[in-house]
Amino acid sequence: MFDVEIYTGNREENYQMVIKQLKALLEGEKNLIANLSNASALLNQFLKEVNWVGFYLMDDGELVLGPFQGLPACVRIPVGKGVCGTAVQEKKTMLVEDVHQFPGHIACDAASRSEIVVPIVKDGTVIGVLDIDSPVTSRFDEVDQKYLEQFVEELTLHI
Repeated sequence: MFDVEIYTGNREENYQMVIKQLKALLEGEKNLIANLSNASALLNQFLKEVNWVGFYLMDDGELVLGPFQGLPACVRIPVGKGVCGTAVQEKKTMLVEDVHQFPGHIACDAASRSEIVVPIVKDGTVIGVLDIDSPVTSRFDEVDQKYLEQFVEELTLHI
């Protein structure tokens, strides 16, 4: 059973706690959909000032919508298009302070102002991305990037 944690530490301690929670949620479970669903729900309850948390998975050379928390979203994103597709193409985390300044941004939710996308890499291949949107400009920073990359690394061990 999952109990909602009251995060009382500093940001780094809180991120460390949520990664421990993820590890406990995923322990012994290998089902991709179940694990991505719990991971998106965990991040959604943990992160403040976000309006979408979820995953896109590679399928036949493009990203396809996976488990998420938030409003209905774009179903397919070509590699190289938008923030998510660029993260796949460049195989690196994209930290975007203002999505309206990102060339080719795909606006699935008009309320989104900033975004962070972390590629999920397994055996050297990008298999998907973690995508998080916020209605606040400059919501994400290097601390978020560091720990969300660690979150994805832990998740990758269970998918």
